[in-house]
Amino acid sequence: MAPSATLTTTLTSPITSSHHALTEYADPDALRTAFTLAMSSMYKSEVPLYGALIHIVNAVNASTRTADLDPRVLAMRHGNVASSRLDIERHGAIRLGTPYELRTVSRIFAVIGLYPVGYYNLAAAGLPMHATCFRPRTTASLKKNPFRVFTSLLRPELIRDEKARSLALKLLSKRNIFTAELITLLDLADKQNGRLTIDQGTRFVLQAMETFRWHGTAASSHEDYQLLKKEHQILADIACFRSAHINHLTPRTLDISAAQQKMKSQRLQVKDRIEGPPERNCPILLRQTSFLAIEEPVQFFTAQESQSRFVSGSHKARFGEIEERGAAVTLAGRQLYDELLNEAMAIAESTSQKSTPEELDRQVEVAFRKYPDDWKTLRAQKLVYFTYSVAKRRSPEIHDDSSSLEHLIQQGIIDITPITYEDFLPLSAAGIFRSNLGTQTSSASVDALSNEAGMEEALGAKLSSSDELYKTMENESIRKCEAELGIQIIV
Repeated sequence: MAPSATLTTTLTSPITSSHHALTEYADPDALRTAFTLAMSSMYKSEVPLYGALIHIVNAVNASTRTADLDPRVLAMRHGNVASSRLDIERHGAIRLGTPYELRTVSRIFAVIGLYPVGYYNLAAAGLPMHATCFRPRTTASLKKNPFRVFTSLLRPELIRDEKARSLALKLLSKRNIFTAELITLLDLADKQNGRLTIDQGTRFVLQAMETFRWHGTAASSHEDYQLLKKEHQILADIACFRSAHINHLTPRTLDISAAQQKMKSQRLQVKDRIEGPPERNCPILLRQTSFLAIEEPVQFFTAQESQSRFVSGSHKARFGEIEERGAAVTLAGRQLYDELLNEAMAIAESTSQKSTPEELDRQVEVAFRKYPDDWKTLRAQKLVYFTYSVAKRRSPEIHDDSSSLEHLIQQGIIDITPITYEDFLPLSAAGIFRSNLGTQTSSASVDALSNEAGMEEALGAKLSSSDELYKTMENESIRKCEAELGIQIIV
């Protein structure tokens, strides 16, 4: 089936469209799924190792589902088995160069129900960028398809080398990563309350892929590429190419340790350690690993007069990542996580092994013994967010008009499920970047201040707080329990 036919089929299923003033519009959640599938298909054709990665993850997930997992962990990672979010789940990552590119990408993502959540200061890890995560914000949309895109924006003020900074800005001012038809469709969506018809949606997905497609011909000379690469490889990756090429696409696994071993057994070049918290009975936040970036041939413009207009070179930036998601932690839970991780890193760095991956993993495991690892304690100490639901099994009758949440849980009337972490960890993201781009840091100071206001100015919109979104999900679940039980629940 042709790609356009596949997209149309996705968008015209009985539950994926809505009627408004006699016009049938594509549902944003369905449009997001079509977008996700198109992105995955495109990346698989561009990076064949990504296809191998999908096979590995599917095999691990198939075997893990039958294991004796904690039901709460399975529910959090897998969702409703009848309509699993696991198989469709992906996150992607892109790098943008200018505020205009960011604002236009924001318009693209809004059409498929993705909105900017959270701020990530990557300068603290020596990268001349900051980032946000475009993702769904509601429980219903997350259940349908939790696709998210980690979106970085260049901070040219952090590039101390004036020649490299000026060259990067000059190259970026000349490029256009959006097709004319895509802009036309975005303008149409603006006039249609952010919606597109099914036909428009099909065209939109195909045109949007051009923004994120890899091009083997660069937008710079090889000399300019080398100059920017010397300053920072990530600067060359942003400024020297014709698109905001997707630099990795990430499937979700139920067991990242097993997936890591399987990648090694199949002789993939694998990152030296899994980023994030250690393996736990009650997983939190996010664990990530990847196969290393591939070297890809690139044709560069020649700067001097010659018989050939192009010169052959190569570029290394795109890789294959996998992730294992745990529970969303509260602000107190995140503070404890950061403290323990910093403690482990400091101890590992002070040892004679000089922070080898093995030593760092050992110190992280030791430090995190201080982090509670059972759901009851995590909830009692308000370290993790939960949703609440009325138990399906027979429960004691309630005769009062109100009851405490704690009493209802103890009586088995209400079940608790940890909320899945939907966001990213800046240190882990930087660790993945460094593994795939080398250990090079820019001349920018790692003490550079975060600039959330600058990101919002470039975006032309406010960033949502992930913490507030998790609180809303938790509170909404309690209100739903109140409606089902017909009582007031005292928290």
